Order: sequence, then C-alpha cells, then structure tokens
Amino acid sequence: MKIPIKVFIFLFSVCLFAGVHDNSKAIGMNNLEPTAKNNIKSRVFTNLEGVDSGFYIVANVYKNKVYLNKYISDLKNKGIAANYVFNPNNGLNYAYLKHYNHWEDALKACETNLNGRHQEKVWIMIVNNDVHSITTTPKPIKDLVVTVTEIFHEKKVHANKKADFHHNKIIKKADEYFNKMWYAEAAELYEKALYSNKEFYTLDILQKTGDSHYFNTNMERAFYWYNILYEKYENTVSVDVIFKYAHTLKSAGKYSRSKRLMRLYNQRYKSSGSKDRATKSNNATILDNILNQEDRYEVKNLVINSRYSEFSPMFYNEDQIVFSSSKDTSVFTTNKYKWNNQPYLDLYAAKLNKESNDLRRATKFSKKINTKYHEASVTFSPDNETMYFTRNNYGKKLKRDKKGINNLKIYMSKKRAGEWSEAVEVSFNSDEYSTGHPALSPDGKKLYFVSDMPGSIGMTDIFVVDVLEDGLFSQPKNLGPEINTERREMFPFINDKKLYFSSNGHVGLGGLDVFETTIDEENGFNKVENVGAPVNSRKDDFSYIINEETQKGFFASNRTGGKGDDDIYSFARLIPEEVEENAIAGVVTELITGNVMPKAMVILLDENNIKLKEMMAGVDGGFIFEDLDGNTKYTIATKNDNYLDEEIVVSTQQNEVVNVELSLRKLKEKIVIENGIKKLKTDLIYFNFDKSFIRQDAALELDKLVEVMTEHKNMVIKIESHTDSWGPSAYNKVLSDKRAKSSRDYLVQKGIAPERIESAIGYGEERLLNECENGVPCGREKHKRNRRSEFIIVEI
Repeated sequence: MKIPIKVFIFLFSVCLFAGVHDNSKAIGMNNLEPTAKNNIKSRVFTNLEGVDSGFYIVANVYKNKVYLNKYISDLKNKGIAANYVFNPNNGLNYAYLKHYNHWEDALKACETNLNGRHQEKVWIMIVNNDVHSITTTPKPIKDLVVTVTEIFHEKKVHANKKADFHHNKIIKKADEYFNKMWYAEAAELYEKALYSNKEFYTLDILQKTGDSHYFNTNMERAFYWYNILYEKYENTVSVDVIFKYAHTLKSAGKYSRSKRLMRLYNQRYKSSGSKDRATKSNNATILDNILNQEDRYEVKNLVINSRYSEFSPMFYNEDQIVFSSSKDTSVFTTNKYKWNNQPYLDLYAAKLNKESNDLRRATKFSKKINTKYHEASVTFSPDNETMYFTRNNYGKKLKRDKKGINNLKIYMSKKRAGEWSEAVEVSFNSDEYSTGHPALSPDGKKLYFVSDMPGSIGMTDIFVVDVLEDGLFSQPKNLGPEINTERREMFPFINDKKLYFSSNGHVGLGGLDVFETTIDEENGFNKVENVGAPVNSRKDDFSYIINEETQKGFFASNRTGGKGDDDIYSFARLIPEEVEENAIAGVVTELITGNVMPKAMVILLDENNIKLKEMMAGVDGGFIFEDLDGNTKYTIATKNDNYLDEEIVVSTQQNEVVNVELSLRKLKEKIVIENGIKKLKTDLIYFNFDKSFIRQDAALELDKLVEVMTEHKNMVIKIESHTDSWGPSAYNKVLSDKRAKSSRDYLVQKGIAPERIESAIGYGEERLLNECENGVPCGREKHKRNRRSEFIIVEI
C-alpha cells in the first residue's frame, strides 16, 4: 500500500480542542432556563465590546487568579486549549474550554463531555454582540432555548424511523473520506455515528475511527478509541492495532501498560515469523532508560509559529532558516487540504538570531518554488546555490497512481542571477511511489531521502544516492535494518558527525521520536540512540537539525502547549554527550505484568561470585551500581519474597552506563505444561559423569522446587532421571535410577513428605534429548544435556 501524503510529509492534524479566542470582557448576565437534553444551563452576555459572539463552554469560575491559572494549566496538560474571560463588572474570571459559532456544536460538546475528554459539569456562556455572527439560527438569541428544544424534540420524534438509515449514510460517507485519506473529516463522522448509536461499536468502525485520529497524529483521540476497541475485541484485533495502541498509550503517559502491549506485539510477531527489529530488542529496558535519563536540552517555542503547522526547519546562508508552514498569508481564501482541513504548505524564510537562537520576520521563500499545492522539507547545497525539496506530483493537475494516490516527489532548483530557477524532478522519482524529505551531506556528495519505493523494509525508509555531475544520481540504496524498521523512518538530517532522523519503529516516548547515530566510515552507522526528553515527548517530534559546533538547533513537535498543530522549537544542548563513569543501572520488574518491583534486594557480585555491594531498589524499581571497573564482568542478582531469585551476567563498558532489566517470576510460575504434561519447570539439573550425588548447582534448583511444593501442599510428583549414551545401557539404567532416588532423598531431607513423591525411576539412555546415541560422535556439552532429572506433577 502506498504511503498517504499526510503521513509521508507529516501534514498535521487539526487539534480537536484548538482555537480559543483572546480574553474578552462580559457586561451583565441574565439567567436562562436549562437547555434541552442533559439539563445543560446557559447564560447570556450582551453588548460585550471586543468579544467574539458565540457560545463558550465554561468549566469553572474563579475570583483568585492563582487558582485560575493552575486550573487552566491542568486543562492544557490534558490537551485542552483552555482560556478565560474576565468580567470587570463582578471581578470574576470565567475559565472556558472552547468557543463555538454554532449552538448545536456547543450543545453536542457538552453532551459528549468534549468527546470524553472533560468529565466535570459545564455550562454555556452565550455572548450576543452580533446576532448574525451566530450561525445556528436566524432567530433572536432570546429565542435560542426554545429553538434548540424544538430541534431536539423533532430529532427524538423521527429518531426511531430514520436513525438506521441516517447513520448508515454517515458511516458510508465516513468510509469514503477514510478511503480518500481525508482523515479529519472521516474521524468527525465516525464519532458522530458512534456517539449516537452503540450498535456501531464494531471492530471495523472502531478501528477506522482510531486510525483516522492516529494517521492525523491526534494521539489522545486515537488512544480513546483504540482503548475501547481493545477492551471489546482483545482477542481478535490485528498485530498492527496492538502496535498503534501501544504507541498511543505512551502518548497518554501509560508507559507500564504500553510495555506490556509491546511485549504482546513482539510475541505475536515472533509467532508469525516476522523479523521486526523490535522483537530483537529489550524494549522495556530501553524505554525505562529513556525515561530515567536527565534532560539534556533547553527548549523553547518560537514567535514565528501560528495556529497552523510549522515544521522542517533547515539552515540557509549564515543567518536564515527556511521552514514549511500551512499558514495562509493571502487575503483571499485558498485551497484546503482535505487530510486536515488546512491550507496547503509553502516554504518560508525567517531571520536567525544566533545569540538567542530565535527566528523573526518570516516571509514566503520564493514565488518560483511555492505553488498552490504542497512544498515542504528543503535542503541546500554547501554553497547554497542548489536546493532540493518535496512537492506533490503534478503537472497541470495532480497526478495519481493506479490506486488513486497522489504521491510526492523531490524537486531540484538552482539559483541563477540571484533567483531560483523552475524546479525539475530528480531521476529516481516515480508516479507509483513517493520520495521526499531530502537531506544533503555536508560536502553535497550524498543525498539522503525518504521513500516507500520497492525494496523498503517498512512503511517509509531512509535511502541515499550519490550526487553525480550534470544532475545525475546513483541508484538509491536503503540504509538497512540498523536504521530502518518495519514502521516509519522520516526527516533525515546529516552532518559531519551524526545522522539524525525521526521514527515510530524504534523504541520511543510516543508517536514519532528523534533518534541519532554516529557515523563510522568503515562500518556505516553505529547504534541508534533516542535523544531523550525534552526534545522527545508523548507526541510527534521530528525534523531535528543541529549545529554541532554550538550544540544549538531546531525541531518540530505537536506537543501539548504549542500554538498550533505543529510548532518549531529551538533548543540548546545542556550537557556533554560523553558519560564519565563506569556503572550498571537498571530496573526490577515483574515478568508477567511488567510492573516495577520496589524494594527488591539487588546484589552485585564479581566474577568469583563474591558479593561486592547490595542495595534496595527504589520505589520505581530502579537501581545503579557506580564506580565500577571498565570492561569487566559482574553478576547482578535479586532477591524478593514469593519470587524466584534471578541473576544475570553483565559486562561494563569504558566510560558508559550499562542498562539492564531484571524480571522476577513468581514461584507458582515454575509450574508449566509441556506436551500436555504438568511439570515443575527447572533449569536442567545436571550430574557429573558416572556419578549420582547432588551437585551444588543442582541443589539450588531443587531448593526452588521445595519452595513450590511447600506452597502447594497437596502437590504430588514423580521423578524421572536420565543419562547420556556413554557406557553400557544396563549400567546407565542403574545409574539413572540412583540419580532419581538421590533427587528424591534430597527433597525428603528438605522437608517434603515421602508420600508426596509417587516414584523415582531412572530410564538410562532411553530418552535422549538429542542425536547423541551409541555410535554418533558428539561433544562433551551435547552428552551433558542428557544427564538430567525431570519432575512430573501427578496431583496438585
């Protein structure tokens, strides 16, 4: 499937709760009767100078400005762009959630608790400065209550007759929008149907509703619908939904549950034979490391941002930044992009203040480059005489592929006599797939870009071509699985030291995160690292650029608290990247739930199992052993009541913090079913060659079985012991029988009643675990596997 244009160049959601107005004054207040349905109250404010007419959803009223500011701040942290109106007549501040021009829209917002995002009681403040600006009805505002009551009465009368037909039409239209990738409009119609009739809570409709918000980067609303979808259809949702649900959980700050869902996602992918990198990584440990690291950046929002989308900044000349924006500076109405109902993108240039790292005086970049469709994501040659950028595929009109999708292409323009020439396509474009997000290497000899072309590992991958003479290029080369995942990699930026890019396939905090990797001239790129907070957030963070010399740069994000859908932020890196210590850090979790295990005892042992240090894990399950030797092996062991002891071997690195995760298993999890037979699961209990005595390592495993049998007092087992094929078969049977009885005697000695061990029998070499029978050459380790005891549960 071709990548939709929105996802590919990241053309941004219309936030469901954006667009509050300036503070305004209210004069007078008249009580009205409660409005129809749900007993929603309203009050009228008339003749308010400087206040937009319409309907304000008021959540609270405050006299004290401190309490007011805290309340509005809390709402904004929840993703609601709240504001307030001050009434000088009574000294009160009216905190409102959103302003509407349509009465029915305001009423619907109250009835649906703003689509489930605000559960507290609200009322509607009606501001009547200009009756004609309130588009719900031509009647005077004093008649609004009656009008709305009549509307709802009429709806109720006809609901039973027309509901099914009407809502099926809504779903059909929503499906049409969804298939056209007009996700903002599709989401609105799906939600309208779902809120009116729960019979539409089918797997398909719920998934499309969640997907509409997900593809439009509205993670809060995507989480709301994926959560309902997962609760209703947990056993039938696709692996893809589980992945997207896990991402929206991170956007909602529910990291523990997100880790559990990612484990489920990995299990499903493993069982399907997928080679997704995520199944090869310890995602939970990586995520904890990202969350636990200190902030390394100072970040601030810029004055050039608007209520629309600004993103993809790029250095230009010595004192300018060129970026993409959907703000419309024309006095006439322009075309709107159906994906998110915003104007099409153009390129803008702004003045860079190097001292403050701020941008000022943004103006449109070039009439030769900007068109009536999208232009975005630009890069410049070292001499600033050649530029590459992303544009819709169009000639006299938009061109579409066989599936009806308008793909993107990379265009090149050269500066001639101070003016940019008409742009031409690069040779590796195609009408059948998208190319975009160009990024030139510092020497201008390599062009990195993003595409969903054949040979892609995931939805979009990063590729590179050599820039040859006369506008020619080498064949595109995929950067490979160390960079690209089965998801989306986007917005590359490269300098002499590092490659930066955004991805939702590598482990991150939610949505797209920014990642970095150092450049190795011999081996390509090194390990991919998440740059961490506060550059990365629960939302989408992308189009990161940096001046490595000053450690200052810019990136874009749609995080809460911004001015529009996506804003450009400046940053300054605060601390050096190098870690000047040798340490082992980690977190203790419970294996099945993924919950952290506070106050678990963590022990540090050297290579000879001599205890060096011990500490109690913190309330977040975290621990760290510092001041260790570099390039040295250590053992980390844990102890916790009602859990099996766990230990792992870790090697320190020079001047690095090595991160680990210890997952504890409850004792009862030693009971497993293998081939329909209940067993006490142990690590293999070995015996020395030609011996039947219990070794020290075997005793440790048998002690774990004693704990389980002590907990389950009605458990009865039988013991089966086995040998390797060395020696005569008859002798081996006798030897294995001795081993079985040695195991039984050990358990009895530890307090297990003899009658709870039904039998202890040796089978010699009759049941080998591998091919090492008589006459087959095998090494010592392979023979060793066959010298074992097994514990079969007869009763429990």
